[in-house]
Order: sequence, then structure tokens, then C-alpha cells
Amino acid sequence: MNIDIEKLSLSELTSLLTAAERRRQLISSRRPIALVRRNVIALAAQHGYTIEELFGDRPVTEIAGKKRAPRRKTGKVAAKYRDPDNKRNTWSGRGRMPVWLAQKTKYGRSVTDFLIPGLAKPTARKNSPIGQRTLIKQG
Repeated sequence: MNIDIEKLSLSELTSLLTAAERRRQLISSRRPIALVRRNVIALAAQHGYTIEELFGDRPVTEIAGKKRAPRRKTGKVAAKYRDPDNKRNTWSGRGRMPVWLAQKTKYGRSVTDFLIPGLAKPTARKNSPIGQRTLIKQG
């Protein structure tokens, strides 16, 4: 962190000095890490354990943090769209539209023009009710 002290006001300098003093006191009051590590190993041995049995191969930050639920993996899907100019450019119709397809549709071509014949159906229909607002009249 680089702080330009030439540009700080008097109140900002004072608060910076008090914060630095608090941090210095905290660091100086802590015991050395080697001493704490030896105490933890001795305590584990006193109860009949080793550090590896207690914590395993995981890093300390992983032990202390909460575990997240694993994300559900989605399966691979066959390609529905292919670029006629470059056969390696394909898209399954899921996720964000690729740049090559967005560029081609920007100039008036339809996404359905790039469907792979015989394999694919369009991803979304124009008359699909999903995502559309409906108006209900109260009588």
C-alpha cells in the first residue's frame, strides 16, 4: 500500500498515526509463531494426536473457512450452431452467445441460419411465454 502523506490533511495524518500505533501494539503483543506452533504440537501430542491426524494435508485457511456446497455439474451438450466460414466455431445454445455468432447476427442474419441441419432445433421460440409479462385484467 502506498500512501502519499504529502496530500493528507491534518486529521487524516492523525488517524493514520493512531491506526499505525494500534497495529504496532497488536503485532508486538503477539507471541512468535514458532512458539505457538510448538505449543500446538505439544498439546496435540499430549492428547495422543499428531498435527497431520488433526488437520491432514489441508492448508490452515481451508480448515478455518466454511465449506461450500459443491456445485452441480452440468453435462456436455452437443453443438446446435456452426459457423459456415470456420467449422471449428460451434455453440450448444447454452450460456452466452459466442462472439462469432453475435457478430454475424448483428448484421441482419438470424441465429437459425447457423443451425446444424438434421441435428438441431432452435433454442428459443419467439412465441414462448417464458420471460414474458402477462396482463391480467381485474373484473
